[in-house]
Amino acid sequence: MPAGIDAVLLSHLHRDHADVPTLRRVEQHVPVIGPRGTRAALRRARRADVREVTVGDIVDIAPGLRVRAVPARHDSRRGIVGGAESEALGFVVEGGGARVYFAGDTDLFDGMTRIGDAALDVALLPVSGWGPSIGVGHMDPERAARAAALLRPRVAVPVHWATFLPAGLRRSHGHLLDRPGRAFAERVAELAPEVRTAVLAPGESLDLDPVEARSG
Repeated sequence: MPAGIDAVLLSHLHRDHADVPTLRRVEQHVPVIGPRGTRAALRRARRADVREVTVGDIVDIAPGLRVRAVPARHDSRRGIVGGAESEALGFVVEGGGARVYFAGDTDLFDGMTRIGDAALDVALLPVSGWGPSIGVGHMDPERAARAAALLRPRVAVPVHWATFLPAGLRRSHGHLLDRPGRAFAERVAELAPEVRTAVLAPGESLDLDPVEARSG
């Protein structure tokens, strides 16, 4: 587990985003910020600091570091950890002179442009799912590129890809672990050429100034 984590942001409580064994490995003093229902859902994770938020709420993590909850379009009412009803969120993180939008799981929605009005430095945008098809409430590379054009961040980073693939599908669908990120970057170059893209492999990180990826 990486060191120096300031907070854990849970966009919603589906099991591929709110994994209890993983959260147990995060140091206990690190706050977990998520939608209503997070505290009950993570009871088995034994988290000491869980902060539940809804759209518009702002949480101060440390001096000069704050998180604002923003809307997302994703059905999070069923199949969630703990079984309770909840909502899906995105987050805008401000700190160190940078403003980063983490979309969580979402599709395009009315109001996404207003998130971009905040002059984003980075937008983390989901570009795929975890199986051979993308269900309702997700974005594929094309729709994520359209989101980048609406948001107009300095840098767009594709996320939610290259990590999970159901057993037995690697031979027929192995391209899902490679293609979505590159397809997103190609489409952003066409729809929003002023937006730079950074396609990161799992374990890589991004320096904002200058913008470059480095292993870590």
